[in-house]
Amino acid sequence: MTINKIWPFKDHNISIKQLLGYIPEALIANLSLTTKIDHYAKVLHGNKLFYLLLYGILDNEKLSQRTLEDTFNDSVFKVLFKLDEDERIRRSSISERLSKIDPDYFKQIYECIYDQFSELYSLTESEKYSLIRVDSTMVSETVGKLTEGLDNKSGKKAVKYSISFDGILPCDSTVFTSVAYGSEDIALPEAVINHVKRETGHQNIYVMDRGLQSTRNMQAFSANAITFICRSKENKKFVELESFITEDQELDIGGSVLLKDSKVQLYTGVVVNNKQGNKHFRHELVDSPFRLIIVESKLDDKKYWFLTNDFKLSAREIAQAYRRRWDIEVFFRFLKQELNVSHLVSLNKNGIQVMLYMTLIVAMLVLIYKKANNIGYKTAKRRFAMEVRDLAIALIVVQCGGDPGLFFKT
Repeated sequence: MTINKIWPFKDHNISIKQLLGYIPEALIANLSLTTKIDHYAKVLHGNKLFYLLLYGILDNEKLSQRTLEDTFNDSVFKVLFKLDEDERIRRSSISERLSKIDPDYFKQIYECIYDQFSELYSLTESEKYSLIRVDSTMVSETVGKLTEGLDNKSGKKAVKYSISFDGILPCDSTVFTSVAYGSEDIALPEAVINHVKRETGHQNIYVMDRGLQSTRNMQAFSANAITFICRSKENKKFVELESFITEDQELDIGGSVLLKDSKVQLYTGVVVNNKQGNKHFRHELVDSPFRLIIVESKLDDKKYWFLTNDFKLSAREIAQAYRRRWDIEVFFRFLKQELNVSHLVSLNKNGIQVMLYMTLIVAMLVLIYKKANNIGYKTAKRRFAMEVRDLAIALIVVQCGGDPGLFFKT
């Protein structure tokens, strides 16, 4: 007997069974062979760890190695992913596997699923200008727990996740644990470059908040044909080369008043050694021109400075693009509140990378489910988990020789 449509929510346009069909089982099996990640594994092979983490993230509000042990040994999990009922694992095995398994295995699965999902929506839906929001979030654990991490002022070690978000899905991610990456002026450019490497011939515009302030980084973006928009500090030193505001121009740009739209040169600090051998900084103008836009909000009279190397878009479009940056803040809140990304299941960089890729895979499944069914984040996560449960129950009913249609009224 086969299961037909297990679809409990009548107004939904896409089901969990359809979404799970986008998980590339052939790729998962092939990677297990080509990467040799299962060479020393007796039970917890790469594909089993993938399904364990996928189901564990969905099924637990606060994931841990202990809950993963219980999940793997649960009959419902085994039925859902066609595993041997007699297989058992311990928490220590999960801990060791996370610390040693190749994160690239999960990265390739994540990228494959993203590529499939990104084809489900058009460029117009994602953004008119291929807008990529880039930002970071910090996850802290008390000192002594993490094997490596950024030291912050609170006396804790921390991990930094820098993520690129296309407005619908997370399209790239990087884990930083080295102290130097505490500075966004180091982390964000690397995150942007990582995404650029994935998209040859791209025409993206990368939107960042005030973390990007280094003129040298902005100059490097221009040299590499990477278009960016960022919010600048209000005291940035510059020389105005040309104003783009005309006498008859409408200065109301939708909730804000345009105060300046100019071609400028920016200063950067150059290290100089004096005669005594001491180092100091001398400010020099960089050759690359940039565009400075200053607007004043009508709501709070606050002035916002924007810097970009784009000279084609209107000032209104630049300001609107920056406003869309807020989408990634909403996404980070979803990761922390609904997918518990703030809690570290593994305490070494290898395991942290694995968990981030798996969390983003689950996030993509939920976000596509949310978008297709036109529901909110919390509702999407709740209904997603309910459908997975119902699918597992239906499989159990079939294995017992019953008809799930008698229970699931579709």
